[in-house]
Amino acid sequence: MARTLDIQPLERASFAPFGDVIDMQGGHHFAINKGATVRYHDIGRIHAEPEAGHVAISLARSQPLPSPLNIEMLERHPLASQAFIPQGQKPFIVVVAPPGEQIDSQSIRAFLCDGSQGVNYHPGVWHHSLLALAPDQDFVLVDLITQKHNCDEHCFEADEQRRLEYSHLLCV
Repeated sequence: MARTLDIQPLERASFAPFGDVIDMQGGHHFAINKGATVRYHDIGRIHAEPEAGHVAISLARSQPLPSPLNIEMLERHPLASQAFIPQGQKPFIVVVAPPGEQIDSQSIRAFLCDGSQGVNYHPGVWHHSLLALAPDQDFVLVDLITQKHNCDEHCFEADEQRRLEYSHLLCV
């Protein structure tokens, strides 16, 4: 039987081994446009292998998956970072594991993004697909477009799977 993952609030320090938290809270900021705008500067960096392709901005629409969910598979992108920024202030869950060739299922972590936060996975960080908590949840996606191989998948054996219970967070 899969062991249950605890869902932690998304905070910069606890998420730092996996990537950047994209939010305004605590970010370096300054006024631009004659004071009409505040820029929150350099809060996430897009990492891409030189000459691998180009970094693009895309949009994604996601649907909630049934809860509880067994974490059967994680993926990683070795050539570049990948960012997801929610639209509409809707919370979502991220599930991650540290980079490396192997994944220890005990190292998998789950975080609750409060709807004002996005994430930028560093290159090679293992992560689950989007875990929306509301129907038709929209995201801005920033990642590498390339012809090179840039997506590895790791499937867990049944005894390695972790269970994620989030029915109490669904916004349906």
